[in-house]
Amino acid sequence: MRRHRSRLANLPVRIAAGSFILNAGIGKLGATEETAGAVHGMAVGTYPFLEGLPPSRFVKALGASEVALGAALLFPAVGDGMAGLSLAAFAGGLLGLYVKTPGLRDEGSLRPTQQGTAIAKDVWLLGIGLSLMADSVRSSRRRAKKARRVATRAQAGVGTTE
Repeated sequence: MRRHRSRLANLPVRIAAGSFILNAGIGKLGATEETAGAVHGMAVGTYPFLEGLPPSRFVKALGASEVALGAALLFPAVGDGMAGLSLAAFAGGLLGLYVKTPGLRDEGSLRPTQQGTAIAKDVWLLGIGLSLMADSVRSSRRRAKKARRVATRAQAGVGTTE
């Protein structure tokens, strides 16, 4: 049953995104206090509920989440739909930072400033996530259509031997 594996055609984008995210996560696991403070400060500006979380704990949790997501993307047994949903949610959080953090966009525009380019380019992660989800739905529909065709033939006795 192929329902829970990735399609071969999706492996290149999964490898590209997964490797990138896995590397970022590994880097955050060893972050200095200064780096943790900067990352946490930026996140709190957009997501105030994170304020009560100590910066080092936040960055370690973020790093662990990135390692898990990167590994899931690299592991073909994780279905494209689940991998895509996870990636799209992660990218949504990054794009929330981009949209809500002052100085990352030109005033009144979605165009990034020089400082915002590093985060704005993560829109490609959202695109990959949505593409994986859409492909998973399309593949599921194809499998369902094929199963109905086989069932109809079986009911009609087509292709059966007696």
